[in-house]
Amino acid sequence: MKRTLLKTIIFSTLAIGSNPLWAQNAEPIKIEAWVTNPDRSKLFEKQAETISFGSRDIRRGGAAIVIDEAQTLQSIDGFGFALTGGSAELMMKMTPAERSKLIKEIFGTDGNNIGVSYIRLSIGASDMNSFVFSYDDLPDGETDFALAKFNLSQDYKDVIPVMKEILTVNPQIKILGSPWSAPKWMKTNNNVKAGSLKPECFDVYARYLVKYIQAMKKEGITIDAITIQNEPLNSNNTPSMQMLPASQTDFIKTNLGPAFQAANIKTKIILFDHNMDRIDYPLTTLRDPEASKYVDGSGFHQYGGDLSAMTIMHTAYPNKNLYLTEQMVVEAPGKSTLEAAAQVKRLIIGGTRNWSRNVILWNLAADPSNDPHTDNGGCSMCQGAITLDGDKVSRNIAYYTVAHASKFVRPGSHRIASTNKGDKVVAITEDEEHKGSVRVSTIDNAEVLSNVAFKTPEGKIVLIVANDSNITNSFRIQYNGQFANIRLAPGAVGTYIW
Repeated sequence: MKRTLLKTIIFSTLAIGSNPLWAQNAEPIKIEAWVTNPDRSKLFEKQAETISFGSRDIRRGGAAIVIDEAQTLQSIDGFGFALTGGSAELMMKMTPAERSKLIKEIFGTDGNNIGVSYIRLSIGASDMNSFVFSYDDLPDGETDFALAKFNLSQDYKDVIPVMKEILTVNPQIKILGSPWSAPKWMKTNNNVKAGSLKPECFDVYARYLVKYIQAMKKEGITIDAITIQNEPLNSNNTPSMQMLPASQTDFIKTNLGPAFQAANIKTKIILFDHNMDRIDYPLTTLRDPEASKYVDGSGFHQYGGDLSAMTIMHTAYPNKNLYLTEQMVVEAPGKSTLEAAAQVKRLIIGGTRNWSRNVILWNLAADPSNDPHTDNGGCSMCQGAITLDGDKVSRNIAYYTVAHASKFVRPGSHRIASTNKGDKVVAITEDEEHKGSVRVSTIDNAEVLSNVAFKTPEGKIVLIVANDSNITNSFRIQYNGQFANIRLAPGAVGTYIW
């Protein structure tokens, strides 16, 4: 036990030393800060004040947030929103100049643009479309097992033209596709809502998904990954379709996986796409080696369960990836305060600290009445990250939640270690009576603000901090033996880059 403790103290001393000689002579590192305040006085605003690291630790409050870039964790694919059919429909109603300006703001990275890097599309209609459609709709009683009538239909009018404009701003954007339902002639109840996939339609539905990926590719839109069924345990949306774990497992290993392989499709297959209180669902498929070999990982929503479920999944299958594929974040229109710290803490910090490679919020755009959405099961409370009223644009809480990560944590970044609340840390202080000597003590539960850190492909460090306390208005960063003291108002969010 003594040997272990000694090793820990020595490691910590080297990693976070009080004032190493090289740090005294190093050029001060400058920190760029972008802040959102709860009173809306600053909304993802670059700070004019220059913050610098220094060799002196001016202790204020509890433990510092220690950044350890030597500990590299998961790679990041990006942050963004669902581009629902309804979102695209509203954007197509804008004048071309204003739509172009908006797309640059959301997907560009220069200036004050927020650099969204991940998009989720619905395969066919979602509940945030004006009406329900699939890519092979037929009169009742007809079937099309040859998929001779397959057509991207409504997407040609809204989703595809908007995506093409997005791709001119960010050609590398990652795209996830998710179906809400198979065409109703493939379903047990012959209805767009509820029901399940007929066993005899497993093969044709796999080919339907292949044709979707191929058809989008012809339009210049590469689908990086798909989930097999949005919310497979929720039959209340219009459209929707139940798909139980055993069915999804059989569908992957017998139909979808082989169909992708035969068509030489590299699009990733992501399991589940539902709440974190049912990790038994993806675990069922991952336990089957014939299905698991086709699977990249699992997707989750957080309308139920705890984000720690993703860490359990990572522990069980560290070779399979994890994705936060959907979460709605809304606020009351006209509210004077912006409670961004709670959402950044929960989704951006909590999601990535629990091994997610992305965070996708629901959804990009809606009008002032939260339209369009389908009847009898469409979401009437799903506020967009932006509200569109013709050419008028309002930015809501989801916009700022994503902005704090998307602009600077670019795809290919890696999460790196940083002090988490509750971690054991080592404090090194100078002995008051014996100058030049140091004292070492351990703190069992570090009181630090919620945070997560990343290293970008360019070698920059990005630290996102959510001050969800009511009183703390400052914190410290410790990096390679240097220190920075930063003010951040209660309820505020800061992104810090150096």
